[in-house]
This record gives sequence, structure tokens and C-alpha cells, in this order.
Amino acid sequence: MAEILVYVDHVDGAVRKPTLELLTLARRIGDPVAVALGNGAADTAAALAEHGAVKVLTADAPEFAEYLVVPKVDALQAAVAAVSPAAVLVPSSAENKEIAARLAVRIGSGIITDAVDLEAGDEGPVATQSAFAASFTTKSRVSKGTPVITVKPNSAPVEAAPAAGAVEALAVSFGALATGTKVTARTPRESTGRPELTEAAIVVSGGRGVNGAENFAIIEALADSLGAAVGASRAAVDAGWYPHSNQVGQTGKSVSPQLYIASGISGAIQHRAGMQTSKTIVAINKDAEAPIFDLVDYGVVGDLFDVVPQLTEEVKTRKG
Repeated sequence: MAEILVYVDHVDGAVRKPTLELLTLARRIGDPVAVALGNGAADTAAALAEHGAVKVLTADAPEFAEYLVVPKVDALQAAVAAVSPAAVLVPSSAENKEIAARLAVRIGSGIITDAVDLEAGDEGPVATQSAFAASFTTKSRVSKGTPVITVKPNSAPVEAAPAAGAVEALAVSFGALATGTKVTARTPRESTGRPELTEAAIVVSGGRGVNGAENFAIIEALADSLGAAVGASRAAVDAGWYPHSNQVGQTGKSVSPQLYIASGISGAIQHRAGMQTSKTIVAINKDAEAPIFDLVDYGVVGDLFDVVPQLTEEVKTRKG
């Protein structure tokens, strides 16, 4: 079978869930070859092999940590030259989409971003995307060069499929642009103990109807009972009730969890653009005419201050 390059998203050797999902998708269209870069790259091999990587290309150099984006593009370009893959898969994120776009330009190929599914086609991989605020689903393929495809988190299950996972060093030559933008400082993100918003299987979001920063404790309590991430609409974020890093929507983060619970969110198209690909959507809103009810799987017409605490207690009761 053809080899498929999979760019590994990891933190000091701990492989993040979207990469394991990519390995599931890569196995549909070929043999996954993982590319792990930076500190701890070699430590990713065991997890990657367990989930189907037939080979793991690793490279570590100070440039990966000290400079933005371009050194990683140089490394992926070297991997493409070494492997001649049938496609390159990259987990979707702001930085990774820039890496993918630069790589596509470098190798003279087309790019597909934010795919939500992938399947084999007679003329190359066929990607499924949600377009126009998820009002349409499209299927497309790259017609020139090696397809570069970024895939949204939660687009595929994580499936164990043990493979060889042979580790090989990747030789990387950094170009003149690699040191063009230097990282001058880093500030560790404060841990909330909750899952990463874009990777979470369950997301509980609050909107204008929460009516104040102090009331987001109700949303957080439901999220914690479910082991979920907390999101917020733009209205809530702009009002200063919740951090911008938790905004879901067209100008925030796109999420695609198994379960999305929208509390006090009317459902403006900008918000829908960021969550409409969720597998199951539940809305709680006292306005029966709210647009959010047009796309939900389950809707509760009621005051969130009555409904959400009862739901939280019921979840806790059922869990034990």
C-alpha cells in the first residue's frame, strides 16, 4: 500500500489525541508513516506503533522550539522527499494549518483544510468537509501533487492497530527563513483540569442567557459532572464573562465533540459555524423560537437556571 505521512502533535513525547485519530484515518488509505519533531520525538514511537504507524521518522533540533513554524515545514518537506507519500495528514489547529499551507506551496500541491472524514478514492484520498457554516457537506480531492489535508479533532475514533513503528532519524536541512521569527518568551497555560476545548468529547457552552460571569459556575458544574470542556459564545466572551480562549464560533474555536450542550445560546450563525459538526447537539433555552433549536438533536425549552442544576444533579446521581 501507499505510505501516508502523519504529522505528530505531541507535548514532550506525549502524543495528543488528534494524532491518534489521524492514524485511524490514514489506515483507510495506506500505511501510516508518522513524523515526530522536537523534544521527546523519539518517545512517541510506542504510542504511534500501537495505533498503526509502520514507521516513525524523528528529528530534534533547537530550531523546532526556538523558532515559529518554518523549521517544521522544512522537516515535513524533507519527510515528503524521503517517503514520496500518497498524502500528508495534519491535525487541524491554527499553527498546524499554517504549516500545512506552507508545505503545500513548497511541494506544489493542493491543500484541503478542516476535513471531518477521509476515504480512499480511485484518484486519491477523498475528504469530507462542512462548508458555509456547516450548511453543506462537500467531498473533494486534491488534483495536483501530493494532497496535504488537515483534519479536525474528533473526526475519527482512536483505534489500536499494532504495527512495527520502526524508528528512523529524519535528516533535516533548515533554510534561510527557518530562523526568521524567534520565540522570545513562553507562559505556561493555567490548567483547569478539564479537557482541551477542541479535543474534548463533550463540550458544555454558555451564552448571553447565563447573564454574568458569576453564573458560569453553573455551566462549569455541569461540565465537571460530565468530564467535559467549557465553551462560551461570543456574546458571553465579549461581555467579559469568560476567557476568549474558550470562545466557540466563527471567530473563536471550532469544535466537533460527540456531545455539545448549548445553554442560553440563541444560535447565531457565527456560533453555529464553530459547533455544527458536533455529533449530538442539545440546547437549553427559554425562547422556544431561538434559532439554535433548528439544528439540535434534543431541545429543552426552559430557564437554564432551573434546568442545568437539575441536569447536573441527575448526572451525579447516575454516576454514583
